[in-house]
Parts: sequence; C-alpha cells; structure tokens
Amino acid sequence: MKAWVINKKGGIDGLELIDRDIPKPGPREILVRLKANSINFRDLSTIKNASARGISGQRIPNSDGAGIVEETGPGVTAFKSGDRVVGTFFQNWLSGPIHDGVMPSALGGPIDGLLCEYALLKESGVLPVPAHLSFEEAATLPCAGLTAWNCLIEGGKARAGQTVLLLGTGGVSIFSQQLAKMSGIRTILTSSSDEKLARAKKLGANDVVNYREHPNWEEKVLELTEGRGVDLVVEVGGAGTLEKSIAAVRVGGRISLIGVLTGGQIDPTSIMRKSVTLQGIYVGPRDMFSRLNTAIAHNGLRPVIDETFEFKDAKAAYRAMEKAGHFGKIVVKI
Repeated sequence: MKAWVINKKGGIDGLELIDRDIPKPGPREILVRLKANSINFRDLSTIKNASARGISGQRIPNSDGAGIVEETGPGVTAFKSGDRVVGTFFQNWLSGPIHDGVMPSALGGPIDGLLCEYALLKESGVLPVPAHLSFEEAATLPCAGLTAWNCLIEGGKARAGQTVLLLGTGGVSIFSQQLAKMSGIRTILTSSSDEKLARAKKLGANDVVNYREHPNWEEKVLELTEGRGVDLVVEVGGAGTLEKSIAAVRVGGRISLIGVLTGGQIDPTSIMRKSVTLQGIYVGPRDMFSRLNTAIAHNGLRPVIDETFEFKDAKAAYRAMEKAGHFGKIVVKI
C-alpha cells in the first residue's frame, strides 16, 4: 500500500510517499480501505514541527479518515466487510471525561494516522458513516465536526434562543454555524473577508462582523447584543483573540477554547471579574461522536468542503491549509 509519512527533514516538503505492507487485523481490529481524509490545523502543525510532538521516526499524519471495512479480525462483531466507517480521533476514548490514557491514542500524532490506503483501527475506534454522506463528507467529522459539537452543544451547553460568537470560517467555525442553525441558536460570525461573510450568511449566520473594518470587533459584538454580550464563544484563535472574546461574552458566560492559531498573553483578571467559565475542548469521546452523527443524520446536515485534492497531491492540500484561505474543510480523496 501507499502511505504518506513525516520524515526527518520535516515540513510539508519533507512529506514522503512510501510503500508499506498492508497490515493484518488482530483481535478486535478492523482493516479499513481508506477513501478520504480531511486536514486539520493540528495535522499541519504536526508536520511542520514533529519533533516538538515527540515524533522522531516515520509517522503517517492526519487524524480524520473514512473508508470501507476490508477485513475484520477475530472477535469483531460490530462491523463486517463492506461497511462504510469513519475513524475516531482518539482510539482509546469511548466515553466520559478525558483522562491520561486517552492522549497516547490520537491518530496522526502519538500513533500512525490515516493518510494512507489501508489502516488498522480498533473495532471500538470507528463508527458507521451516516447514510446520506459521501466518504469525503464523513472524513470531515472526527476532529472538526466533533470539536464543534462539543464546543457548542455538550461542553458549551448552548441552547435555542441563546447567542454564540464564532471566530473565522475554518472547519470548526463553519461546523459550529451549521449546528447552531440546526439547533435554533443565534450566531455572530467574524471574518476579514466580505465574500466569506456573505457565504456564512447563506449558511444562516444571523450577524457578521468584518474584523478588518472593525479591529475592535468585541465592541461591535456588544452592540449587536445590546451591551449584554454573547452567551458562548467558540474560541479558535487562542491567546491572540482571547482577551477580545472575554470582553464580548456576557457576565457568567462561557468560552470553549480550542485555538492555537494566534499567540499572545492574557490577564486572567477579566475572567474572574465576569465569572466566565473558560474550558479547554479537545475533540470528544466516541459516544459523543455517535450522538453527533445521529443529529447529522436526522437533520440531513452536509459538511462544507472548500477544496478536494487527489491523494498524490497531498502536499498541495497542506499548502492550501497553510494559506488559511479556506471556507470549511480541505479534503484529500484516496
């Protein structure tokens, strides 16, 4: 089989397409013939700075992939050959709060990921693909889709009638917009592009703010909420935008923090003064993913894919992610 691997050179140019033997499934394992991957900022960061993540040898990148069950190992009862499946970001996180044993099971980091033609996954490390989705659409769900669901619904506790602030138009923000629209939640979405803001409006964004026109965009958000602030912020920017997000959230509000896109420092005093709940979100467990898929299937939601690349052009897909001009998800078709 063919597999892309991170090598010692590092970076996008250091990705290497190699041949590996097709693995054989052991007990409670399934062999998946992969049909699509999607790329997350985390995948790009891993490739560009693998040594900082403890990766010293060849490692297959990418956490998110979907495909067809090719073969099952002894004891597998939940799936059979021919089933359409999507992998879970963490192979060891089935339910409940995150714990130390979860971290070493993240695909495309501590263990090999899915930018390859075949992969071995645990029986408990996959879920059925919602029937109405293509492989390309399903491949966008394990990280960005589930993170958005956790940030907004399960961890974020947002409900119909509340207002949520979404930053930018990357995968998590656009998924959050779709899920909010589906759930009756008002959204305010920011971007530096009027074209992207217009697309977000078509997806149901109630209000939009161009942060180049309004550098102090938190003031515009307060204006749009009559001075109260939003109930929840899905914070993808990180330290560079967190201070503005704290200013934009209401007293007693909540911020779901996933972002590492911008650097900076934050004074925690404002968090205390407003009694803000600031929570880190790192994807979610398998049972939460299953609930997301149920909601997606029930509502017929289709993920937004900005651009699709062929497997042989995987480097170009990462360069597109690096340019940060995408709206929704970037996908590699295998």
